[in-house]
Amino acid sequence: MAVVGAGVRARLFEVVVLCVGKLSASARQNTLAAALKEYRALRRTVYAAKYPSDPDYRRKISRQLNKGESLHALRRDLLYAHEGTIRARQLADQSEQARCLTLATNAVIAWTTKYYGLAVEHMRRAGQRIDDEVLAHFSPAHSANINFFGAIEVNIDAELAQLGPTGYRPLRVRDMLF
Repeated sequence: MAVVGAGVRARLFEVVVLCVGKLSASARQNTLAAALKEYRALRRTVYAAKYPSDPDYRRKISRQLNKGESLHALRRDLLYAHEGTIRARQLADQSEQARCLTLATNAVIAWTTKYYGLAVEHMRRAGQRIDDEVLAHFSPAHSANINFFGAIEVNIDAELAQLGPTGYRPLRVRDMLF
């Protein structure tokens, strides 16, 4: 018998939830809809029983919640220039502002992820042991390295001149990062 991974189970559950929603909206209820509702109730029961009894599972759920919260905090910080509100009146303008926020958030996360990778690679080349289990707890969704206030003038030619042979800005290396 094949072992089904957690990602496959989660995706299956999402499909079940979607199917239950679609079938529940139907005027004609059938046995498949009833069975899927029972399956969904069973999954919630398994979760409710597993969460208090399994410390590793609780830690895993807490890590995911913390990563989600750090992402929300980054989005709040990026939106702070408008005091945390979407000010546009029209739906199209609100959607555009939300897409811009998503683009800015993704840019920060991509930049941070890339430079985390470069830093870890540099530290490993220097002989430091960095466990992959520790790296699994890192989240690139933070804003400590971002200046949210004022205008920032960038001299493109000077910035390009600072790039190393890899095409990235040099890392700020400290004696001990951990």
